[in-house]
Amino acid sequence: MGHLPKLVVAIIGMYMFCSTVRCVPNTNVRTVLCNSGVYSSGDPFVISLAYVLADLETVTPTRKGYDYYNISPYPNAFAYGHCACNKNLTSSDCATCLAAAKTNMFSTCQSRIGARSILYDCTIRYEQYPFSD
Repeated sequence: MGHLPKLVVAIIGMYMFCSTVRCVPNTNVRTVLCNSGVYSSGDPFVISLAYVLADLETVTPTRKGYDYYNISPYPNAFAYGHCACNKNLTSSDCATCLAAAKTNMFSTCQSRIGARSILYDCTIRYEQYPFSD
């Protein structure tokens, strides 16, 4: 076998190896921060927050660069949100990471009017006021 066929076989082998290797997002928690203010179950903020978080989890993994800000459309209790993922993740891994970040955030910051969960490969944040990271 000459040098060219060996090179072609090596390149094809590398391609097959690289295309089957999958990265798993690092969902270890770096920090979770909680706003000191709280909301109650009947507060209109609950609806706004649910809207913002569902939108963040749905849209962020589909956006180029995995970086997305939003605001709820309910003027009686606005909620603002932001999510971002490591740009090297797949869309599916970004979604997995965000789900883990949200779970960590709510297990630490129950009924808070603002919270932020920072994992190694993603972050999620919501507040009652506009912000930029």
